[in-house]
Amino acid sequence: MALSIVWSEEALEDIESIASYIEKDSPVYASSVVSKFFEKAELLIENPKLGRVVPEFSEESLREIFVYSYRLIYELKESEIVFVAVIHGKRLIG
Repeated sequence: MALSIVWSEEALEDIESIASYIEKDSPVYASSVVSKFFEKAELLIENPKLGRVVPEFSEESLREIFVYSYRLIYELKESEIVFVAVIHGKRLIG
């Protein structure tokens, strides 16, 4: 059974904030970055363990993939891939 992708409200707010920040300098690049977030997420449907385990937690179900300098953090559940946050790669979570 294929997994479904779910975006948490927090992850969508993160994407909106990132887009607004980038848009100040380049609306075209902002749109490109946001599109890439969603494209990369779709890759996980076929290979949900494509991302690495989030190093701050070392929990197998909490993983991340990178898009440019951003971390798309997701949780693997029974039938879903839940995106919980999108943060800059230099930022640690904890």
